[in-house]
Amino acid sequence: MAVIGELIKKAIDLSGYIMRDPDPVKEQREVLNTLLEKAKLTAFGKAYNFREILESQDIISSFQKNVPVHDYDKMNADWWHYLLEGHQNVTWPGGQKYFALSSGTTSHSKHIPVTDEMVDAIRKSGIQEIMNLKAFNLSSDFFEKQILMLGSSTNLIEKDDHLEGEISGISASNIPGWFSGYYKPGREIADIKDWDERVKKIAEQAADWDIGCLSGIPAWIELMLKEIIKYHKLDNIHQLWPNLQVYTTGGVAFEPYRKSLEKLLAHPLIYIDTYLASEGFIAIQNRPETTSMALFTNSGIFFEFVPMDSENIDDDGLVRDGATILPFEDTEENINYVLLISTVSGAWRYMIGDTVMITDKSRAEIKITGRTKHYLNVVGEQLSVNQMNDALRVLEKDFDVVMTEFIAAAINRDNEFILKWYISCDKFPDSLKVSETLDNALQNSNKNYKVARGKALKGVEVVLIPETTFHKWSEETKKLGGQVKIPRVMKEEDFLEFEAFVNANS
Repeated sequence: MAVIGELIKKAIDLSGYIMRDPDPVKEQREVLNTLLEKAKLTAFGKAYNFREILESQDIISSFQKNVPVHDYDKMNADWWHYLLEGHQNVTWPGGQKYFALSSGTTSHSKHIPVTDEMVDAIRKSGIQEIMNLKAFNLSSDFFEKQILMLGSSTNLIEKDDHLEGEISGISASNIPGWFSGYYKPGREIADIKDWDERVKKIAEQAADWDIGCLSGIPAWIELMLKEIIKYHKLDNIHQLWPNLQVYTTGGVAFEPYRKSLEKLLAHPLIYIDTYLASEGFIAIQNRPETTSMALFTNSGIFFEFVPMDSENIDDDGLVRDGATILPFEDTEENINYVLLISTVSGAWRYMIGDTVMITDKSRAEIKITGRTKHYLNVVGEQLSVNQMNDALRVLEKDFDVVMTEFIAAAINRDNEFILKWYISCDKFPDSLKVSETLDNALQNSNKNYKVARGKALKGVEVVLIPETTFHKWSEETKKLGGQVKIPRVMKEEDFLEFEAFVNANS
């Protein structure tokens, strides 16, 4: 009998048993009250009268009336740049130990403050993630196995009075001592900054580990598994890690990678979606009956929701003045919202850049539907990343191919717009037939796109390229591995630069 595993599982069962059912509306009001109380004497709290807000009859309404919406550029220009200069008590009490370097799809790096309170909140949410495993009916043996967390380097950059790194590296550098025995690849390898060297070391030591769970962004997990399989001359990863059962994914939609990832496995895994952003641990899938994720409504983040439509969001993906902005309690299910957060890291009414849909309000469950800047709406087509992903799944089925990465843009050609795509593919069927099938799939799923195709959007053009081209572009123009994500939608100027790279490397 796996005695240790049985004890851990019983401890999780007991913890889960004694935890009360959450009340997201009550928890969110309590979180906002706590945030305002702790930050009322900061420069930000004084500027926006947190004391008066706390004394009002309805602190949510007062908060929304007095505090403006911020995107990163506004938050940084008005407030956070002082933190980088060493000032204290700016948007949160005290000084600043960590800054998370944004590794998303924007062109410039962002410095997002990560306070000690946020590190604690992420750790608390991580423990809740472990507690939730009881819902997936895993055997006791699983809780004796190791977890391989493939994130960014834990060797953080030392600046004058703070440390910088990606949020996965910051989180891994603060794992609890009791967890270090389960954590792989271990700090020595995780400290390696060079992605290729880090993966090489992982491959060399992989046979010494008994991995039960993987964690990381799908594209980079897949690259790592391919390297391990190649190094050890395997047919699949289960020949080396027979106890691998779980994959906690995040950062991007998992479904586009399922087909290619499962080619590296002897059998499918239990897939658990997570939502860890540079700004905090947002949500996690906590039950197997759904792929939706439950918001952490009591872990240092207050959520607000802006309906994703032209009345509330401008063409640059920013919240308009006078937009309708709702607290969780006033939201509805099955509507696309732009997500705003206020946090224990001193982000206030902050556009995180994601769009979400509430799928079960009683459970505070959501799905990520896209990025505010990753909607194609040049000529009224209003295409979301989720709809694009769904269309690619149609192509995979119809042409028996694997497609994981893509970049799309509306291109002005002779005063007419076409929708052009570069899509990774393991085979190369006829591009004209692929374009026609893709066009039909999008028209069938999106009435705005169908209308646009009858007017200003004159055609669809698909170019199929190897997946490695995307990785090479990421390595040369940004960086490879960790939390880095391939953008799905580009403006025409950036798209033409990507196209030039593809042509030069074909």
